[in-house]
Amino acid sequence: MVHEQYLAQTQQQRLQMILAPQLRQSLALLQVPILELRTLVQQEMQQNPTLEEKPLETTQVEVEPGTSEPAGNDSEDHKELDFAEEFKVLARLDDEWRDYFQQTQSSHHYTAEDAAKRQFFFDSITQPESLQEHLLAQLALAGLSTEDKQAGELLIGSINDDGYLTTSIEELAHSTGSDLDRLQRILKIIQEFDPIGVGSRDIRECLLLQLQRLGKEDSPAATVVRDHLDALGARRHPQIAKAMKISMEELQNITAFIATLEPKPGRMFSAETPSYVLPEVQVQKVGDDYVIALNRDQVPHLLISKHYRALIEDPNTTQEVKSYIREKIRAGALLIKSIQQRQQTIYRIATEIERVQRDFLEHGVSELKPLTMVEIASLLGVHETTVSRALANKYMQTPRGVFEMKYFFTPGFKTSDGKEISNKTIKDTIATLVAGEDTSKPLSDQEMVVKLKESGITVARRTIAKYRDELKILPSHLRKAL
Repeated sequence: MVHEQYLAQTQQQRLQMILAPQLRQSLALLQVPILELRTLVQQEMQQNPTLEEKPLETTQVEVEPGTSEPAGNDSEDHKELDFAEEFKVLARLDDEWRDYFQQTQSSHHYTAEDAAKRQFFFDSITQPESLQEHLLAQLALAGLSTEDKQAGELLIGSINDDGYLTTSIEELAHSTGSDLDRLQRILKIIQEFDPIGVGSRDIRECLLLQLQRLGKEDSPAATVVRDHLDALGARRHPQIAKAMKISMEELQNITAFIATLEPKPGRMFSAETPSYVLPEVQVQKVGDDYVIALNRDQVPHLLISKHYRALIEDPNTTQEVKSYIREKIRAGALLIKSIQQRQQTIYRIATEIERVQRDFLEHGVSELKPLTMVEIASLLGVHETTVSRALANKYMQTPRGVFEMKYFFTPGFKTSDGKEISNKTIKDTIATLVAGEDTSKPLSDQEMVVKLKESGITVARRTIAKYRDELKILPSHLRKAL
């Protein structure tokens, strides 16, 4: 039976959720960190002439953000109003935002001069030299021909940030049509560049290049690296000592010297721009209480321009211009409200973190309590995804240091006396146990289980192994000293 194929147009109805522009904007502003917030707002200001930023005041007073929702043009009660009355609502929102932003730390007067100093500081930060730039500069001084320089640039482009050549010479020659002998010759030249060991194909070659530069290419250390590197990594010291016919004490001295070599010669160069964090929230202890303050310095204070307010009320303004201004004022009011909601959400979450983690603020990580986003979302009456967005890339400055806000959200365990502790507390305990152990008899995972149980914490051995791996701590047989 043959089925005929044909094209046809059909109609169907279906329900589909589409995020409203207001919700999209609110979620976007909620998720970005404070340093990116100003960039987004400046982009919006370039597209919306009715928005202007109020200069920083010389004296401002810290007040707690209000929790009442400002009346906006999206309220059901105002949907049928003409724009003349709707404009009054938007103007009232602008005034409320003006009052809301009369806040910063009561002990700090942030002036325009302070802002200029901060901007000068960020403008003065220089871009660090990358490993590739460092190598190219040496290549330019090597006195090579144009063809050799091109081969060198090809090789340097294939060296990763750790200093290793990630692509084989044969593959480079085949894929680029370059001369294999030329590439091999230029690679040897590059391997003489700074840092020592750059251009190596593997860890063994890297260490041997460093030993050669130190004049120890025929030393026992070179023999260990060349012939017994895998056994050294597995801590099979008796096997190495027997094969080399040396004592364990001699081998210990050799391995101690090898440990001074650099396994990643490109480590000193940073290919990425250093990332800077600015805390969204500051928690300070005042007397017996903790005071929470939002960082206001970088949050733009937006206002609806008085000039455009006057134009919308001017009878001589054409309807076309009024329609344009009306649209932009609505968009501006929407942005102002979204920023206000962002600040209020972060403040409320920070308040709950301070309430739950007060013992941490007093005593440190040993008193960190289990906390989930679902719990906070339930307390605030929002969805947990809203909490997740509000926490993304946000930092909190506390008396214990600066922490990512997500740091305070962690599952936990109950001790034998019913006390709840977080898994970060257990990790900290494991790290402390390892730091204080006898290196000749390192603690096994089962022994750590016993020690934790003595402290009232019952944890499975596989959980200890998991946390140990996350802490990048080797198993006991690999931590054992000679």
